Amino acid sequence: MLLSISNGLVIAMGLGVVFFGLICIIFLIWLLGKIIGVLVKDKPGESITPPLPAAPAAPAARASSGEIPNRPEFVAAVSAAIAEELGTDINKIQIISIKKI
Repeated sequence: MLLSISNGLVIAMGLGVVFFGLICIIFLIWLLGKIIGVLVKDKPGESITPPLPAAPAAPAARASSGEIPNRPEFVAAVSAAIAEELGTDINKIQIISIKKI
């Protein structure tokens, strides 16, 4: 006697297994988060990553006067970005002027 299984049953079982697996993964991630939270014992105001150093105020003051600090480096960076975006060699583009908007 040959047992025949319908296509719908195969699809339903496949979807059921996939979603059951996804729900198990979600539960495991939640459980590991709780376990790590207990082991690490972070204080509410404390961060795992160190804070970034404050930017110096001098370049901001110069930039507000319309002057670009390290202009040759800035032009080189802009040229490289434009050449990369256009997919061409940096020697094939020519920047005539750069104006602050």
